[in-house]
Amino acid sequence: MALGAAQEAPASAAASQEREERFGAFVASHRERAVRLAWRLVGGDAGAAEDVTQDAFVRAWRALPRFREEAKLETWFYRILVRRAADHRRWRGVRERWASGADPEFVPARPEAPGDPGLRRRISSALDGLTRRQRECFVLIHLEGFTITETAELLGKPTGTVKSHLHRALAKLRLALADLRKTEEGAKA
Repeated sequence: MALGAAQEAPASAAASQEREERFGAFVASHRERAVRLAWRLVGGDAGAAEDVTQDAFVRAWRALPRFREEAKLETWFYRILVRRAADHRRWRGVRERWASGADPEFVPARPEAPGDPGLRRRISSALDGLTRRQRECFVLIHLEGFTITETAELLGKPTGTVKSHLHRALAKLRLALADLRKTEEGAKA
């Protein structure tokens, strides 16, 4: 019996080492996409996106021994990332409500991105008008290229629910940005 336990320990250690190496390679190859996804989910705050991404990688690393490989490592990790981004947005709202009582003039500075700042504000405002689930579905599918099935796995929702959130998100965005389409059509004529 002691011999079986002795043989089992090196085998599990080797499996653990292999999993850790695979996770290290995963981090190296997915870090940029994870930061980009977090940036989109938290509303364009680069610092928050870095924090959310790092927190998601740390949480995934700590949970790695419990990863049963029932899903792809990518799906498992991005599910953690989406949850961390949702938590960040929720707590940011709480912090902003508390801060609004302290100094109404305080507005956190965001670095300017290239392009038309007015258009960026309009799109950002339209995205902020979506519910959390609508935003997640829209970002994952239309901006990050996940399929509906992959998105459903990441969010832990049925595909029909993802389709419904996506449909509502697109309808809200079309309504909020409808004047831009009219301007574009007028420019083509």
